[in-house]
Amino acid sequence: MSGFKLQRLGLVMEPEPGNPREIEGVLNPAAVRGPDGQLYLFPRLTARGNYSRIGIARVRFNEAGDPSGVERLGIALEPEADYEQRPDGSGGCEDPRITYVEPLQRYAMTYTALSPQGPRIALALSEDLFHWQRLGLATFASYRGIEFSDVDNKDASLFPVAIPNPSGRPEFAILHRPLFPGTRPEETARHGASREVDLDRESIWISYCPMPAQGREPYNLCHFTSHHRLATPVSPWERLKIGGGTPPILTRHGWLIVYHGVSETAEPSNDGHHLCYSAGVMVLSKEHPRVIRYRSAEPVLTPVLPQERRGTIANVVFPTGIDRRDDLGSPDRFDVYYGMADNRIGVARLDLPDFLPPGGIADPPEAKV
Repeated sequence: MSGFKLQRLGLVMEPEPGNPREIEGVLNPAAVRGPDGQLYLFPRLTARGNYSRIGIARVRFNEAGDPSGVERLGIALEPEADYEQRPDGSGGCEDPRITYVEPLQRYAMTYTALSPQGPRIALALSEDLFHWQRLGLATFASYRGIEFSDVDNKDASLFPVAIPNPSGRPEFAILHRPLFPGTRPEETARHGASREVDLDRESIWISYCPMPAQGREPYNLCHFTSHHRLATPVSPWERLKIGGGTPPILTRHGWLIVYHGVSETAEPSNDGHHLCYSAGVMVLSKEHPRVIRYRSAEPVLTPVLPQERRGTIANVVFPTGIDRRDDLGSPDRFDVYYGMADNRIGVARLDLPDFLPPGGIADPPEAKV
């Protein structure tokens, strides 16, 4: 087999009729295997006024082993901390990603806290997926004149093991895409096709935090002190913005990430929305994850279904959860869970090719679009 192939498996979750917590959508879930081996989703549940909680649900499978629905189990996190609430009563806990971090022997959740200052990355830990301990907001040291603090930031995910920082020392690491002023797709779309990308302010970054000393509680895992620019917009399908997606998962080719990119649609939707969110694949070196081994020249998933083209936000597929199907004896099969038009949750099957396809685009420092 050659090339990365995604096959849609169907809809797995949509708003429950009559449930006020879900009246504006269920979307963008984390996906993780629990201590019991079962698969759990942590969807963003959106109530009226875009007030978001993070739910928890157990995935049901059909006889073929494909996801077929969920059993709702309650709420994992809802806005309680001061950095998750705003003075006007709004706020939110949004778009989680969950990784089992082996050195900590715990599950770590990154999520978007809708703080009084804007969206920020927050972290929480759990031993069982049902009880979560908040660690607070992530903070980032400055880097070569780039100030990451007080900048909107979303769609972060963690590596499950320590990886080498720019100096070669193994550290806790996070993928994230700061939303510097002027870099939202609604803003970059105004500059036309000939615009030059700001490499430092429009990229996905890897940032690093020292691991806690053995026997110490991991309360200091929110301050990231060194950084590496990983990937910037290159292809037409990601021309307006590139951003995070599923947490990195190790394969025989390297660290696999399904990420998102934004372009413009030929025709705006009925609500005037003219942006298209698609998904692509990136493979990072196992030994040196700062090195991109492969990256999609074309998206592997684009909005084509009615549920993806019409919803709260039109023309959106947004990957956030990934599950390796070791339970079926298929370590090269990955189920990718994604938001559909910010309203429902779908799942697609990604099969790992025997070899990395030729022609995967690079990300040279001088990259322009």
